[in-house]
Amino acid sequence: MLNCVIIDDEPLAREILTGYMEQSGNIRLAGSFNNAPEAIKFLKHHTVDALFLDIEMPVINGFDLLEKIMPVEFSVVFVTAYNDFAIKAFRFNALDYLVKPVNIEDLREVVKKVEKRQHFQTDQLHVLQQQFRKGSITKMAIPSQTGVTFIDLKDIVFVEAKSNYSELVLVDKRKILISKTLKDIQYVLEQQQFLRIHRQYIINLNEVKHFNRNESLLTMTTNDVLPVSRLQKDKLIEQYGWL
Repeated sequence: MLNCVIIDDEPLAREILTGYMEQSGNIRLAGSFNNAPEAIKFLKHHTVDALFLDIEMPVINGFDLLEKIMPVEFSVVFVTAYNDFAIKAFRFNALDYLVKPVNIEDLREVVKKVEKRQHFQTDQLHVLQQQFRKGSITKMAIPSQTGVTFIDLKDIVFVEAKSNYSELVLVDKRKILISKTLKDIQYVLEQQQFLRIHRQYIINLNEVKHFNRNESLLTMTTNDVLPVSRLQKDKLIEQYGWL
């Protein structure tokens, strides 16, 4: 049974989430708050397993609240109105989230993840805050048994599809397997000078060493040679001027 706390300034949002928690059977609501100061007092004196936190609140927002109580020994689930950038940031930072209006199936799925997830870490908060301030994603979080490692996107040479996983190949030739598909990460990467050149590969355009136009092959700075699909070859030529 998970001991959980809800912090959200919207009464209806708290009511809906509370109702679903009661239906789930494996969640105990330890507290529900409409403002950060009261919640901070509670969290400093009570043990909880998970915090369901709205980011946008008056006076003290969700990020500021977390800063005031870090380090914490519980998981954090961000609850947010639909925001394309926010969702991508949560995914890239290996964080759990719910999109309003919350439904019970999404809650059940996130609870399963929370039960396996490590405590929310200070590094995750700082990276997330930075990305929200800049409005761009510059790092990817790689969870492990011992913690979370952050990879600078600029250090990725290319990404290769590996069934339901992806393998990052870095500038120092290290290879890191992540539990995301190319489709999961394509949109964010393509906003950061990356391009999907083939169903198997996404490349960092700044790490291309040679483009063999006749054979539709790219040589990367790691000396890996990658195929380019016909459609993406035309895009490289037309959009990027690779003649």
